[in-house]
Amino acid sequence: MYLQRMLIALALALFAVAVLAAEDYYKVLGLDKSASEKDVKRAYRTLSKKFHPDKNPNDESARERFVEIADAYDVLSTSSLRKIYDQYGHDGVEQHRKGGSAGGRGNDPFDLFSRFFGGGGHFGHAPGARRGPDMEVRAALPLRDFYNGREINFLVEKQQICDSCEGTGSKDREVITCDRCSGRGMVIQKHMLAPGMFQQVQMPCDKCGGQGKHVKNPCPVCAGQRVVKKEVETSASIEPGMDKGTRLVFENEADESPDWVAGDLIVILDEKEPELSSSEAERNDGTFFRRKGKDLFWKEMLSLREAWMGEWSRNVTHLDGHVVRLGRSRGQVVQPWAVETVVGEGMPHYSEGHLHDQREDENDEPGNLYVEYGVVLPDQMESGMEKEFFALWEKWRKKIGVDLGVDSGRPIPPPAEDVKDEL
Repeated sequence: MYLQRMLIALALALFAVAVLAAEDYYKVLGLDKSASEKDVKRAYRTLSKKFHPDKNPNDESARERFVEIADAYDVLSTSSLRKIYDQYGHDGVEQHRKGGSAGGRGNDPFDLFSRFFGGGGHFGHAPGARRGPDMEVRAALPLRDFYNGREINFLVEKQQICDSCEGTGSKDREVITCDRCSGRGMVIQKHMLAPGMFQQVQMPCDKCGGQGKHVKNPCPVCAGQRVVKKEVETSASIEPGMDKGTRLVFENEADESPDWVAGDLIVILDEKEPELSSSEAERNDGTFFRRKGKDLFWKEMLSLREAWMGEWSRNVTHLDGHVVRLGRSRGQVVQPWAVETVVGEGMPHYSEGHLHDQREDENDEPGNLYVEYGVVLPDQMESGMEKEFFALWEKWRKKIGVDLGVDSGRPIPPPAEDVKDEL
């Protein structure tokens, strides 16, 4: 009896150790149970990049952590699995997966990472399999999204395998091999060219329409076509510093068909024309920045007094809401079309290569903000002001003024000689 109790206690202890060995998924991602779907995605985006083995070579603990993060995200980002996990824990999830209904997204953490960030991974199919066409869609974003980064959700209408008939085209899922072409989809027909002369021509089977198979009871959902058109919600992660024209590749997410392996869905990023947002938090000066590569450009207008006398300041609100201060002290002159460089206030650094393609010596500094100054002159002056300004400038010109004719370096024409009329 005592020995039996000891064995039971030992078994419970081993079970407790096994349970404790699997760390809580919420703790893995640094979240609590009230975390939203966006919180889960945001945490995975940050942590998966931090612990990716390509960024941590020869670090086995980082690789293990990367796998844990992928598994946690796979469960917590799937509503059905998250409910099971919240109620039954790791054991419930494992039992569900053994039942074959888990979806299997987390089996390959590298594939999950590739699909999440829209890059090339090692998700693939057997060589020689027929591949469907790629699909390209465009997503237009304001400049602030390229600066701050965000996750976008959009609908893509694409062809999908019919769920009702599982791609068979048959209501009862029974498919019959065509008896005319023996399932080949093609038949050979003889055409007489002349008496005793025949030509053999291969043509699509007219009975099965070249499919090699047919159904007796067409599926009412797809009308026997095996595929349907659906709008599918797709999400993409925009990393800070991405440029317009960036291509996000989602492997095997294009049109589906029972006859081929789906091609890639390619999302091409465009930049919207600047416009004031309806949201007060997004109404900033940065909306009207112009971009070239990593650098940003802004035009600031000054009055004649400010450009000539100085003693002015401006607060330019950047794309993320922080303020860039511009200004001059009294006596500092700003020439029209002068350009000021504000170092480090351009776009964040972004590398288009995969993590393992980046080099340690790569320039990962942010771009610069270039401010071009324009000067606004008054349309007219009062007579008294005009006389005072003219007298002041005439005095200044005689003292240290610039003779544009001489100082420009242009050739000076000789003085004209007196020309007398020949008559």
